[in-house]
Amino acid sequence: MASMAVQLLGFFLGLLGLFGTLVATVLPHWRRTAYMGSNIITATAYMKGLWMECVWHSTGIYQCEIHRSLLALPPDLQAARALMVISCVASALAIAISAVGMKCTRCARRSPTKSALAVGGGVCFIAAGLLCLVTASWTTNDVIRDFYNPMLPSSMKYEIGQAVYVGFASAGLSITGGAVLCLSCEDSRQRPPYRLPANNALQRPAPPYHPPAAYKGNHTPSRSSASSNGYRLNDYV
Repeated sequence: MASMAVQLLGFFLGLLGLFGTLVATVLPHWRRTAYMGSNIITATAYMKGLWMECVWHSTGIYQCEIHRSLLALPPDLQAARALMVISCVASALAIAISAVGMKCTRCARRSPTKSALAVGGGVCFIAAGLLCLVTASWTTNDVIRDFYNPMLPSSMKYEIGQAVYVGFASAGLSITGGAVLCLSCEDSRQRPPYRLPANNALQRPAPPYHPPAAYKGNHTPSRSSASSNGYRLNDYV
């Protein structure tokens, strides 16, 4: 029961990691402008994501434009797109594999590869978390490097957006869930089930009793019996 509960914990952590990775991939808040201007009335904020760029005006207008050309994007943005998409696919694959390999499901219950499937799902969760972690770390490094670059004007400097923090949290959940799944299955492998001995070994019939051969046909009559046979009571009267 403890191993089953640990597997469920790892599965739900990985599921939360998948949801967070999807949200971080879709949101346009990967980078946001650090300079909004001196006039608060006409201030604007720019946000950049993997798929679109958005502009927020202080008047309440919110406009977004999708990146239509894939080849026109910078190489770092193309790589971030690919890594996040692969991370989402790996997380979805991990959920499908681990759902079959967990003890609480009926799929392949008597198959010897059931625990191996759960371990495979945990490995996929860890791989997905690492891909998301690499993308979030890469974006953070670029933003910090450009922010402290004295050659760039203040209007072109960006800060870390909310989607990057969501990516870090999702990566941590996916890696933790995958590790919990792998460790729970490894613990169950090291403890083989105890098997009772067969009933035939416990219920063996007792061997038949054989009297000693020395007492068969060799019994000598006692003296009292011999004397009673040789003399009678009437002889003394």
